[in-house]
Amino acid sequence: MASRALVSAGWLSGALKAKRAPALRVLDSTWYSPGRKDARKEFAERHIPGASFFDLEHCKDQQSPYEMMLPSESQFAQYAGELGISNESHVVVYDSDSNGMLYAPRLWWMFRVFGHDKVSLLDGGLVNWIKRGLPVTSEETRVTPETFRLTLNRSLLKRFEDVQENISSKRFQLVDTRSEGRFKGPEPKPGE
Repeated sequence: MASRALVSAGWLSGALKAKRAPALRVLDSTWYSPGRKDARKEFAERHIPGASFFDLEHCKDQQSPYEMMLPSESQFAQYAGELGISNESHVVVYDSDSNGMLYAPRLWWMFRVFGHDKVSLLDGGLVNWIKRGLPVTSEETRVTPETFRLTLNRSLLKRFEDVQENISSKRFQLVDTRSEGRFKGPEPKPGE
């Protein structure tokens, strides 16, 4: 189960009922979009029972002039550990976007980049969870901090030069998840 990239709402519901925690940790990774969404407030109002909020805005390289750059290994390890995640944890990530999977894949990838393969996406996110009539709560999840050790998997990172070289070599498939308007340029970034 630990290497499965996608889990269903039914599977997660069953795992939560079986009380597989602390080995199972559920994270809401909805991103705060200035002027549009207060993800932390929404999380406080309703989330999957037992879930914690993973703040992508907080757990990033705060010194970079670029948006949403990876945090350092030590920053990610400390942040994840504070959320009760250890190397033995199976982490399930979701978000509350209308499609159910806008921000969660980024967090899934971050765990993989930092060498933690026991991570899964919740198919359809919170939207699908609610659609299936599964419970939500406003109760705060209390966790015991854990030690989380990691090793950066450089094979999952590409530098600007790698992307430039790939234009002619076509060694890897590059996917841009922005909307067509943002990809081509006329649509501004959220919050601008």
